Amino acid sequence: MSDAPTDNLIRARYTPEAATLRADEESGRTLFGHFAVFDTWTEIDSWYEGTFLERIAPGAFTRTIQERAGSIRVLYDHGQDPTIGNKPLGAPDVLREEAAGVYYESELFDAGYVNDLLPALRSGQLGASFRFSVLADTWVDPKKAYAHNPKALPERTITDTDLYEFGPVTFPAYADASAGVRSATDSFIDRLLHDPQFVARFTERAGLKIVEQVLAGVPADGHTPDPQPEATDGPSRSPHQPAQRPPLTRERQLERLAQVTAWATAASARSA
Repeated sequence: MSDAPTDNLIRARYTPEAATLRADEESGRTLFGHFAVFDTWTEIDSWYEGTFLERIAPGAFTRTIQERAGSIRVLYDHGQDPTIGNKPLGAPDVLREEAAGVYYESELFDAGYVNDLLPALRSGQLGASFRFSVLADTWVDPKKAYAHNPKALPERTITDTDLYEFGPVTFPAYADASAGVRSATDSFIDRLLHDPQFVARFTERAGLKIVEQVLAGVPADGHTPDPQPEATDGPSRSPHQPAQRPPLTRERQLERLAQVTAWATAASARSA
């Protein structure tokens, strides 16, 4: 599994304490919480990324916070909302690692598109999510099942990242949403493949080169291949079948790249 995707991944923490408004202030507009937690195993079951256990090690965000603090954005639903789009909700006024995970505070802007989110935030209806790339990680292929890994899945520990954005997200519509951290990368990639408006907004924010890299990395048939089991002296197990999605032909992938290129060219002409 060391060949799992590493760029533009999304992890969502679907617990109210991940995105909370501070009620003891006069304005009540300080959003705070932990969008990432350390040393907590999460099962990633993704058609794009594969199936494995993952945890984030303390220190994984230290470098990126020091080097990229001025470039990190606070967005709603990663710019996927058709009304809010790429508009920032506020600045990351506080961003630091703590024992539990990455803590943030953001004084929300006094703007209509932000104010529309305040009731949902105050009632604890939103979680938090972040988009990032993995720069360093370690993998272990366990030879047997453990209490934290009853399926004996490959285990990934993330030790260094580049953080691009974070912010509140709507809880998903599945029953076990309260379970905590989930991969939201599949939804993000699907939007890039099928939503031209989101493609345009993400291209504006991240650049055409990044979008092309993401789309070029999507398997042509829309599925991630089964990992090749490594030889071990432990018991053998069948490869886990990754989550499925509707097939994506290579022609459709090239069509999407052409659409992105056409939009970027038109946008450059308008701004010239």
